[in-house]
Amino acid sequence: MPYAKLTIDLPEAIWIGEVSREFPATTFRVLSAVPSGDAGFGLLEIESESMPAVLDAIEDRPGISSVQLMQRSEDTAIVQFETTEPLLLLSIQQSGAPIELPLTIRDGQAVIELTASRDRLSEFGRQLETFGMSYTLNRVYDATDTPDLLTDQQRDLLVTAVEMGYYDTPRECTLTELAEEVGLAKSTTSVTLHRAEETVVKEFVAERLDVTLDEPPRAVSKD
Repeated sequence: MPYAKLTIDLPEAIWIGEVSREFPATTFRVLSAVPSGDAGFGLLEIESESMPAVLDAIEDRPGISSVQLMQRSEDTAIVQFETTEPLLLLSIQQSGAPIELPLTIRDGQAVIELTASRDRLSEFGRQLETFGMSYTLNRVYDATDTPDLLTDQQRDLLVTAVEMGYYDTPRECTLTELAEEVGLAKSTTSVTLHRAEETVVKEFVAERLDVTLDEPPRAVSKD
């Protein structure tokens, strides 16, 4: 079944799009969301150095009918909210495409990951456009036919390197010792390890830091 990752530009009509643009350094994570008729209910995690101002801005939005602070620390808060402008929730509901939570929103953009049939993905895109939301398709692939990120040799070498303390500080083993352990030439070990590191780092940047790369990393059949 296809997996897709999209970045959606939220219109000003959506309250969280407006608030996130007002506080571009703030990160919002939708932990749960349930549309109900013309309303929507959700749980929102907020990370901000301007927390009081952010909370006040949310409460002041016309589309927010209620806000309840559930948990609060200096730079993090969790709030339960009810909104009369659940446009994104409605588009998801009408397309029938389940999204993976949490949903991250920052500076007017929402990053969404979902696994659904191609028909539902297409319907999701149509619903977004119906509600005036443009989007960028960051990546899409068949989740049941996705190759491993690393080859068997790359994976085994990387695991061995970690177990031997090659990545410890200070380093517990040298490249020469690692090569001897796995029975490879030092040059082969170096090249194979570098390719594995490149793949892992790029995948981390793409998935965890939400940076769009030209090509998603995939395993190289050689090595």
